[in-house]
Amino acid sequence: MTAKPSKPIIGISIGDINGIGVEVCMKALQDNRVHKNFTPLIYGHGKALSIYKKMLDMEGFNFLQIRNLEEIQPKRINVINVMEECPEIIPGVETQEAGKLALEALRQAVEDLKEGRIQALVTAPLNKNNINSEELKFVGHTEYITNAVGAKESLMFLVSDRLRVGLVTGHIPLAEVSKAVTVEKIKQKANLMLKSLEQDFGINRPKIAILGMNPHAGEDGLLGKEEQEVIRPAINQLKEENKLVFGPYPSDGFFGMMHQTKFDGILAMYHDQGLIPFKSMSFSDGVNFTAGLPVIRTSPDHGTAYNIAGKGLADEGSMQAAIFLASDILKQHYAEMEESEEGT
Repeated sequence: MTAKPSKPIIGISIGDINGIGVEVCMKALQDNRVHKNFTPLIYGHGKALSIYKKMLDMEGFNFLQIRNLEEIQPKRINVINVMEECPEIIPGVETQEAGKLALEALRQAVEDLKEGRIQALVTAPLNKNNINSEELKFVGHTEYITNAVGAKESLMFLVSDRLRVGLVTGHIPLAEVSKAVTVEKIKQKANLMLKSLEQDFGINRPKIAILGMNPHAGEDGLLGKEEQEVIRPAINQLKEENKLVFGPYPSDGFFGMMHQTKFDGILAMYHDQGLIPFKSMSFSDGVNFTAGLPVIRTSPDHGTAYNIAGKGLADEGSMQAAIFLASDILKQHYAEMEESEEGT
């Protein structure tokens, strides 16, 4: 983390311009709190915003088109074109051209993030189908950014005011989960979560719950042995390191009895085990935060929603929450830096 700038710049990669990304960005940035805390910079194309501004009857939305980061102005919504020409905008339709712009917006934003030219990044939803090619296997923002910044590991961390859920395994087939869940992987992800809860959320001595993988957490080996052979040994080793970790808990009963309220974070074994309860409770304001990186990246917890694109129906709550979480984590980091400097 570099020295605190006078006003941080939070970048926003526009995502798929034929989905709801442009709409939720525009709606979220109309919040009056935006310009008090940071300067927004959208990586995309000014023409796309102009078209949606007219389409959605958002005449009150104003932005500044800039050519480079030196032209950024505080108290304005800044937009930089990542391609010379804007692809045709066809709301609700998957096109290769929209995929190219989404990928280029992400690439440029991540490059500026790595170099410290922006202080955090919020990624609007894109479509993997129109990005993937023979040259690039794109499985998700989390994996792409983790690789781009040279991090060995990261944690997909779903965050809201009600719930924080991290994943041991992410975007892999369910059939491969059992092999991917190892003692070391659980310990690694648990430690990333514990560190994030302390450094990013300011929680002293955080307490986390670790879920089992099988029905009823394996029921003493009757319904699966991963709990006995992998998950419980990992928990025991973490406890020996004086970490506040508990489990393994059967996931159905855990959420059914609202036990998540007793913990600062919950570690799930696989994607849907964590995301189904999270989205059930926090779909409108949930945030996908990539913990464990040397940079700050958040995103809304929804996709492109082609079915409602361009209709003015998209709820900006999750995008707004993602933007303000990035800002809050920045504040937390800067506060820790100031405390550290005062102590030296």
